[in-house]
Amino acid sequence: MGTSGEAFLRDFHALRPAVTSEVMAAGRDADGRSSYELVRDEVAGAERVLDLGCGDGHLLDLLAATGRDPKHLAGVDLSTASLAAAARRPALAHAALTAARCQQLPFPDRSFDACVSHLALMLMDDPEQVVAEVSRVLAPGGRLVCAVGGGPAGGEAWEVFHRLLDRALGPDRRLPPLGDRRTRDPEGLAAVLRSAGLHPADSRQVRIDLSGPVEKVWTALAGTYDTALLSADELAVLQADFHLALPLDPAASVTCAFRVDITTARSAA
Repeated sequence: MGTSGEAFLRDFHALRPAVTSEVMAAGRDADGRSSYELVRDEVAGAERVLDLGCGDGHLLDLLAATGRDPKHLAGVDLSTASLAAAARRPALAHAALTAARCQQLPFPDRSFDACVSHLALMLMDDPEQVVAEVSRVLAPGGRLVCAVGGGPAGGEAWEVFHRLLDRALGPDRRLPPLGDRRTRDPEGLAAVLRSAGLHPADSRQVRIDLSGPVEKVWTALAGTYDTALLSADELAVLQADFHLALPLDPAASVTCAFRVDITTARSAA
């Protein structure tokens, strides 16, 4: 059974099915890779890969571009709109794209060499059940690689945006609970993974730089879930206030960075 948080996510992504990749695909770490590319590289050599919360299929597209047979790629997501966007990617024409909850994966035991999750596991309820399902569908020695959002990592744009957003929302409008807070903390996530017999092998924090012209940064920040609580008029006012609070030159770059925690775990051999 779904939750109010899941209903919110379905409604949000029905309107913006590709919002996560629109925001995060342009961000870069110190080596010039996006957070999607960092996850992709952690499953090099794994042929059969399942993307948990695949969204519009950006990560699956990157995996297909490495030469994997698309028939060995699969993705599940709550949003049928996001899955429809994924299905329109030519490289994913033969991938298995399914509307499903990760708490009940529609795949046989030991179906995959790796599972990946980009900014999605942290939004899922009952993470013990999710990782139990991951453990079930992974082949012995298979990998789970998940990128979890760690919040802002500095920059004037974040500070200005959240100050203005808090003022626009006031004290009473808040999102429904999204996911389990333990998964947003590396130690909490490690404990959840161990509950299903998955063995955390590595966890690292990465700074993803989203800096750029004011309008580009606004587009990224306006993709956050909290903005869905604003009316169109309120969002327009927030946008105007954001531009007024930052450099007047529309080509000037403003700093904005996001922290991502990337954790790798393995199933028993």
